[in-house]
Amino acid sequence: MKSISKNLFLFLFFIIFSFSFQKSPLEKGKIVFHSDNLTVIQLSENVYQHISFLQTESYGKVECNGMIVKDGSETVVFDTPTNDKSSAELISWIKNTLHSKINAVVATHFHEDCVGGLKEFSKNNIPSYANKMTVELAKKNNANVPANSFDKQLSLKIGKQKVYAKFFGEGHTKDNVIGYFPKENAMFGGCLIKEVDAAKGYLGDANVQAWSATVEKVKAQYPNATIVIPGHGEVGGKELLDYTIKLFKEN
Repeated sequence: MKSISKNLFLFLFFIIFSFSFQKSPLEKGKIVFHSDNLTVIQLSENVYQHISFLQTESYGKVECNGMIVKDGSETVVFDTPTNDKSSAELISWIKNTLHSKINAVVATHFHEDCVGGLKEFSKNNIPSYANKMTVELAKKNNANVPANSFDKQLSLKIGKQKVYAKFFGEGHTKDNVIGYFPKENAMFGGCLIKEVDAAKGYLGDANVQAWSATVEKVKAQYPNATIVIPGHGEVGGKELLDYTIKLFKEN
């Protein structure tokens, strides 16, 4: 009888432990910083989502995502927060909480939700990078202009790892690129990628006809992606790529 009770106890303990592990806060994302201007969520050991806010005429106050990747005591940021104030908070948090140097900030396209806080990064002597088309479009549209440009693909070293930005084709804009951190199979899709159940959103600079084909190339290039961060909305996995492909095939 005692043996049965002991076995039952161990079985129940295993079930509860397994359930708790599967539902750990980190798996769903853990808020590690929050203010009126900025939220930072840890998505995995070395991948973070930063969220800032943009006031728009058409959509009201919009949450805008970016990505931070880390290895050792070095980081790279994808997209600035939307303004200098929220960017200053992010830079301070990375330096003082992650105790990390910011090697670079990469803008994924020329809109304000990607380059709005660029002056603060420049003020802190952090190099900025973007697709050469992004630099051209930023100049043309009187937006903040990244200091360095690349053609098609950029590789940046962080710690002992590398992180990439790559252009796959037109979609949300002519210049949109995605970021990828192979160490943790994490992708920053930016505004090229939609959260599940999202509407098509702002299409003023979009190539709607090319959008699905571009995302199909992204999906083929990164079949092991497990973390996918869209430009706006909820983080997920490869289902975000599938949803975006389907959404723009129905144009």
